[in-house]
Amino acid sequence: MIFGQDRAELRKMYADAWQKRCDELPLSPLEMQIADVVEMHPEYHDEVSSEDLDRDFTPDGGKANPFLHMGLHLGIREQVSTNRPPGIAAVYQSVTASKGDVHAAEHEMIECLAETLWEAQSQNQPPDERKYLERLQRLCNK
Repeated sequence: MIFGQDRAELRKMYADAWQKRCDELPLSPLEMQIADVVEMHPEYHDEVSSEDLDRDFTPDGGKANPFLHMGLHLGIREQVSTNRPPGIAAVYQSVTASKGDVHAAEHEMIECLAETLWEAQSQNQPPDERKYLERLQRLCNK
């Protein structure tokens, strides 16, 4: 597992990676991945740079959880790098080529991932990789 289970530790990794990027300091490969995703989201820079990293982001608060959103980007990238589920790397290339933009392609794929994770959680079962890949492959036909 790339990240620990502790929310504060995870959020601090985002903050530290982003601060290093801003200060033009050397980054580890993982920090580079995190900083790249943070950089793609200027709307989250304040949250990542905040003194209050432990803040809750709830649906009733009307604001998306920036750490969850960026974590889903990192999840997609990890899946693509390992091609798990098998075929996701090809889908990523296809969707990125059709969108002409990595960020937009990842957002489309995140929708499929979020739906798959929500289903798994609501059914108290592991995510269905076959169904997930089917959802992703539909993006290639858009």
